[in-house]
Order: sequence, then C-alpha cells, then structure tokens
Amino acid sequence: MVIRIEAPAKLNLYLHVTGRRADGYHELDSLVTFAAFADTLEIAPAETLDLAVSGPFAPALDAGGNLATRAAEALADALGRSASVRIALHKRIPVAAGLGGGSADAAAVLRGLARLWRLGPEHHGLLRETALGLGADVPVCLESRAAYMAGIGELLSPPPPLPACAALLVNPGVPVPTGRVFAARQGPFSAVGQFGESPPDAPALATLLAARRNDLEQPARAEAPEIGRVLTRLAAAPGCLLARMSGSGATCFGLFDGETAAARAAGAVARDRPAWWVQPTRLVHAVETAGVVAAVDGS
Repeated sequence: MVIRIEAPAKLNLYLHVTGRRADGYHELDSLVTFAAFADTLEIAPAETLDLAVSGPFAPALDAGGNLATRAAEALADALGRSASVRIALHKRIPVAAGLGGGSADAAAVLRGLARLWRLGPEHHGLLRETALGLGADVPVCLESRAAYMAGIGELLSPPPPLPACAALLVNPGVPVPTGRVFAARQGPFSAVGQFGESPPDAPALATLLAARRNDLEQPARAEAPEIGRVLTRLAAAPGCLLARMSGSGATCFGLFDGETAAARAAGAVARDRPAWWVQPTRLVHAVETAGVVAAVDGS
C-alpha cells in the first residue's frame, strides 16, 4: 500500500504578534490559508524509516533533521510502534521561506500515516498533539483549511467564508532565519485582527487585509532588504490587489482577482527578475484531507 498525499503551501494573509509568554514564545494572531501549489509525498511500509527527497528544492533540505522524518518518529513513539516507512518527498516549496513547507510536509506525513496505519477518529487528539510538538505551523497545516491561528499555533478557529482568489508567490532567494526575525521585532504588541464579516470577493478581502499587516515584515526586511524590492514589484503589477510578506519571509505574495491576472504578472516579474522564484497559484481555503482529521474547532 502506497499513500500519496499533497502538502500545500501555507500563506499568512495577515500576522499580528499579540504578546510574549514567560517561556519566550511569541503569541500570534494570523489568518492562514493555503495555495494550490504543494509538495507531494508518497508513504509506504518499509523495514526501516527512510526518506528520499527529489524536486527543485531537494538540495536545500537536511535529510537527517527533516520534519517529515521527525513527524513519523513522533507519531510512532506516541503509538508505541516502529516508524518503519519509506517517505518519498518531492520538494517544490522553497525551504525556510515563510510558506510553511517543512510544516506542511510534517502534517502530510501525519495524515498519510493515519491512513496507512488505519487510525480512527479516536486518534484525532493524538494527531493534533503530535503536530503541535513539531512546530507552531504544523497544527494548521494538519487541518489544511483556512483558520484563525492564535496562541503559539495551537488555537485554531474558523474564519468567515473567504472568496475565491489567486496569488502570485515570489521569493528573492535570500535566507531569513525565523529566530532572528522574531528577536529583532520591536515596538508594542498588536491587537487581534480577526474579522467576522465574509468578504464577497477578492477586492473586498484585500480591503480587509490592508487594514491589517504582517508584524514580522520590518525586521525581515532589515535582515533581507530584497524583500522590500519584491513587495514594491508585486504592488506595481497590474491587477495586484495587495502585496504582503508571508510568515517570517522571505516569500511575498500578491493577491489577484483571478488566475489569468496572476499568471500575466508572473510572466512579467520573471522576465524582470530571472533570479527570483516566481509561482502563480490559486488559494484553496479547504484542502481535501480524506477525513483524516476533523474540522477546525469552533471554540
């Protein structure tokens, strides 16, 4: 039996830092959704735990400390069994880029193993607990549906219905260490930015998001000034409704009303900046997870 599963890229449509806990972790408020663009994983039984990585961003991965294998080991330990599986990961999402690629891969491994090992609804809590132990973005990637994310990533609640829209993802190819970005953030903490109304279309969503921000953008731009050039180029693209950085960077996205406009902008940006990674896509607010995990909690 071979389980084939997608690990979609995560986007922070906005990201507010709302506080800092005594243990040093920052508390966040973020509206997260997903892209149609994804890594692909195949998981099959094996004699030992093995990871094979291919794809354009395979050279950037540390196979020994990869979150995909850590996820398999963590779930196997929690179940008291051996993590004897072979994971084939086709890496399309840039590494350490603010798109949650490693977290998406880890979450996909948890979902895939739940299918391979025939885990039932009684294991949903265990899957979520294991996800949180792997990183702040893994729980929301496990759900793979739009969510308000709070706390350190463990508090998820459903946003109002979000409209169909497209995005252009651009990464300038510069490393931005997440820890240094958080450490460099200064100033007061932000208020929660959640909204209750459902925007009817992409322009209305962009208007709501424009009243919010990514609190990590300024420290990330200090680490990597190229981020500012990406945002300026995206904002100037015809049809771009909003230009924003995702996560702790360095990937930025432009929000568009449709895929045709995003693809046209992608071609122009790629011609102007051939060294940048450029990927048009559409947003997917609820990714099919084959019933492996329950819906985002309403509480």
